[in-house]
Amino acid sequence: MKTLNSLKAPFGKGKFSPIRNIRYLQWEDAFEVDFDDGLSFLEPHNSIRAANHIAKNAKVQSVEVEDELRSGFFVHYDKGQTAEVSWSFIRERPPRNGSR
Repeated sequence: MKTLNSLKAPFGKGKFSPIRNIRYLQWEDAFEVDFDDGLSFLEPHNSIRAANHIAKNAKVQSVEVEDELRSGFFVHYDKGQTAEVSWSFIRERPPRNGSR
């Protein structure tokens, strides 16, 4: 997978910042994730589906930020599936083979 966003930190080097807001942009088929430190990322829906093994025909029903630490968010689908996404999935590049 090629990362196009140069603001993403190398795997394991990202700095935590609580998630301020998350929204699903249907016309982009992507999630806009805003952090308290002012950074925003547009994460493709396909990457979240693949990481959570979500069916391709499932439709987004709702999105919610994790309440306690705001360290991630949940995507609920009409098929009853739920994707769990952490802050590091959004802010860091994926690991290379053999790292960690």
